[in-house]
Amino acid sequence: MADTKQAERRAAKLAKQIQAFAGEHGGAEGQLAHIGQAGTRIVLVGEDGGWGDLVAPTYETAQLAAEKAGLTLHDEFDGEFAAKVVTGPYEWTRMAGIQIGGPANS
Repeated sequence: MADTKQAERRAAKLAKQIQAFAGEHGGAEGQLAHIGQAGTRIVLVGEDGGWGDLVAPTYETAQLAAEKAGLTLHDEFDGEFAAKVVTGPYEWTRMAGIQIGGPANS
């Protein structure tokens, strides 16, 4: 019983964070990605192209948080959903800058 209540509290806290993100970005959609023992990543993409993520201890907690927040979930992070993400110079430098001759990551 205590585990269930703890999971519900954690889901409620995550739902508030999801709603705050959505409020800052004109709405949001998401995708759940299992990340091993660390839990489940809730990837968030705002209507303005902003993005972020949260980590839930279990997939079930992530699903409950998304449901409580009213978050539309995608099965995969690809296609039109992935195309909504807006990246800038920072992301290009961190993700691929060195490989394509950009500034060194420092």
